[in-house]
Amino acid sequence: MTDAPAGIEAAAPSYDALAQAKQLLRTVRAGALATVTAQHAPFASLVNVATAPDGGPILLMSRLAAHTRHLEADPRLSLLLAQGGEGDPLAHPRLTLTGFAERADNPIRRAELKARFLARHPKSALYADFADFSFWRVTIDHAHLNGGFGRAGSFDAALILTSLEGAEALVAAEAQALAHLNAEHKDALALYAGACSAKSEGEWRASGIDPDGLDLVSGDETVRIAFPGPVRTLEALRRVLAELANEAQQNAAPHDQEA
Repeated sequence: MTDAPAGIEAAAPSYDALAQAKQLLRTVRAGALATVTAQHAPFASLVNVATAPDGGPILLMSRLAAHTRHLEADPRLSLLLAQGGEGDPLAHPRLTLTGFAERADNPIRRAELKARFLARHPKSALYADFADFSFWRVTIDHAHLNGGFGRAGSFDAALILTSLEGAEALVAAEAQALAHLNAEHKDALALYAGACSAKSEGEWRASGIDPDGLDLVSGDETVRIAFPGPVRTLEALRRVLAELANEAQQNAAPHDQEA
């Protein structure tokens, strides 16, 4: 498949390659991590992935792992995020990121990455604070999407990441907002999941909020609720979530009547 120029999709006009790339960045829970060995050879492994509010990947890794030692010596990496599914694996979309990783040694920064990562991977709390484990933040230089046959996109970091300008209060209040949604609005979370992916079964919880959308998880399932436009304040968040809930209820009503 021929790669497309930066920011240009090689597909039908109706196909939104950038939206698909952002969706993969926010929903894929594990990826193939490629690092560089001391012998300058490529080395691939598997890691769990979460994202920071701006979409930058977060990794939790042990220094006992070879890939961690590689990154300590050479921070360059590539990360493949593949959706997977039934049938031909190459028919499903996947996103390749290139960039570099930096360990979060600052306690405040580490706590921020830890909160985001454990919201997506709560079982990792069992070992996240072991002495050999550390959180790493990936800085994306470039992203390449292969969306399946005839669909591709190539994007610089500024296009695929989420701008946090003007959203400082929203980011600071994320933990409080997530706790409120998960305690008081479980029915709405199920509505969002069902409206976006037909995955209404299971107990859904909110795992992340950023100006571009809301992340939901239920067991091994993930859903990204993309907002219709940037949301940068708590008041705007309340408004758009109420609108999405009303829309999901209206769309579900005809199906309920048919049943």
